[in-house]
Amino acid sequence: MYITVKYFGQIVEVTNTQEETIEVAGGHVSDLVEVLNSKYDQLENKDFQIAQNQELVSLETELTGLEIALLPPFAGG
Repeated sequence: MYITVKYFGQIVEVTNTQEETIEVAGGHVSDLVEVLNSKYDQLENKDFQIAQNQELVSLETELTGLEIALLPPFAGG
């Protein structure tokens, strides 16, 4: 399945792109993260949250084949 992955903040610095389409054999969000970690070595050292279809999800969440966003930590004030 093909998934659109959007990157924000410091994650863009690692990937050098704001959006790309990634092919994943399906499964869970963790499977996609493994693919991204192998593609971008520095990504493993970054903290980020993952949203699927604009809702925060965990690594165990099943992939739906739509949109994933990698979001850097939010600053509060």
